[in-house]
Amino acid sequence: MIPHLSIVVPFHNVESYLTECLKSLAVQTLEDFEVVMVDDGSSDGSRRIAEDFVAKDRRFVLIEQRNLGPGPARNAGIERATGAYLAFADADDVVPPHAYERLVAKLAETGSDLACGAVGRLVDGVLEESILHEKVFRRPQLCTHITDKPVLIRDRTIWNKVYRRDFWERAGLRFSAGIYEDVPVAMRAHVLATRVDMLGDVVYHWRRRESSITQCRNELPNLHERLAAIRSVRAFLDERAPELLDGFDALVLEKDILFLFQALEVSEEPGPLLELARSWVASLGQNALNTAPSLRRLELHLLGRGLVAELRKIREFRRAREDAARIVPRGWRNTGWYGDYPFFRDRRLKIPDAVFDARDELKLHARVESCEWTGTEYQVRGHVSIHRVDRRIGQIDLWLSDGRRKVPLEVRRAGRHGIVTTIDPERLAGGGPSWRLQARTETRGLVLKGWFRDVEAHASWRFTASGVPGWSRSGMDMPQ
Repeated sequence: MIPHLSIVVPFHNVESYLTECLKSLAVQTLEDFEVVMVDDGSSDGSRRIAEDFVAKDRRFVLIEQRNLGPGPARNAGIERATGAYLAFADADDVVPPHAYERLVAKLAETGSDLACGAVGRLVDGVLEESILHEKVFRRPQLCTHITDKPVLIRDRTIWNKVYRRDFWERAGLRFSAGIYEDVPVAMRAHVLATRVDMLGDVVYHWRRRESSITQCRNELPNLHERLAAIRSVRAFLDERAPELLDGFDALVLEKDILFLFQALEVSEEPGPLLELARSWVASLGQNALNTAPSLRRLELHLLGRGLVAELRKIREFRRAREDAARIVPRGWRNTGWYGDYPFFRDRRLKIPDAVFDARDELKLHARVESCEWTGTEYQVRGHVSIHRVDRRIGQIDLWLSDGRRKVPLEVRRAGRHGIVTTIDPERLAGGGPSWRLQARTETRGLVLKGWFRDVEAHASWRFTASGVPGWSRSGMDMPQ
């Protein structure tokens, strides 16, 4: 009988982890599947473990090849697979019990080409959020596409997904040899798919282990292969989805380039790394380079000039400022806002002020901390500050808006960042049904606007009509 789902698991010398991976597949709540294990020339006890699973569970099959790498091993597994749906798992990772049932169910419901879900990071047995996938699956959506949901540019892994087999073949997807063979395939799949389902559930546990191939990411050959994968993706996007290039480049500058920096921090002969780094940066679009955060622009500036000692100092500075380095105003007549980093206006280095310019990084933080009914009006207490700016805001204006009308509110300051205001429901008569609270601030020529957030619900704070004159905040009934 043809299985519903085929799961391809390549492995090479992962004896310590393979049993846990295969057990997690054996207990999937979706029972109609096959696991195609591909022994990529293992020399430890991995093959024996795989054979034990074949002997006791007919859903497990084993094929072998000489050591060619994970890409060719996955290709061999796909050729052997017979399921209508296709999935991949790495042999040192773990798949949660309901993962494939939920992914396949969504595809059956929507008819989309692939379904993807959130990822947890297994670190010393503890499950954490995957930094690589952060922000991607916070707002799940069905029947979408990467061009409509650009955050999917951050979803560059192949194993947190289920694909329709006919889509995979129609798109001509195939893995190349090399370490980062999965990134180009994942990006091609997202672009070539007609529709994609995004699930908020964690569907994959990605293990961090120091001995894995990708953990040797600071080594020069590894960095060359990463650059090759980046160039492959950029060439494809340039042809098929150029509107995604800036987002992809920004992600490379946020995540991938860290490995170059880390290598330069410890290298005794940085020459070859600097040459590679310049090629790496040259392959990216100018827009992403110009709009990178100021501290990253400083690192790139030092990198481009080959100032390794200064770059190492900045890397140490960054690690010491885990709560984000400060942004400060400089100048009175024409105030600018700059990152408070080393080497600003250093006479020896003469780094342009524009490298440190951080005005576009400033964001207003406004949150409601309490709302109480006094018998005639609501008294709202809140917090207003500017992210990364350690100073009192000069002027604060507040108002309520229903999208058509604006009702200004009086503001009292309470401490360094606290504010107090009152809201009379009668002033909102005839408007609504929903009102949002907004702030406008001005400090040293810097004007920022932002909506208040609810400190408990982490959502936009608003009044919602629930009768006259009763009101509610974020769904919570207020006294009348």
